[in-house]
Amino acid sequence: MEEFICSVEFLRGPGDFLARVSSEAGGVREYRGPIAGDVIDQVVNDLQEEFESAPAT
Repeated sequence: MEEFICSVEFLRGPGDFLARVSSEAGGVREYRGPIAGDVIDQVVNDLQEEFESAPAT
């Protein structure tokens, strides 16, 4: 059975990159930065921490 874990959007603005993450545990949050790789790293690190601390179903 599949279950919603999170939604991630990556957007490019005029001067920076934006990631918008939505999850049941963490709600909606945004990450911004001038370098795409740095924004992606922030998202990955935060999601990894969130999923590792989530109770198993």
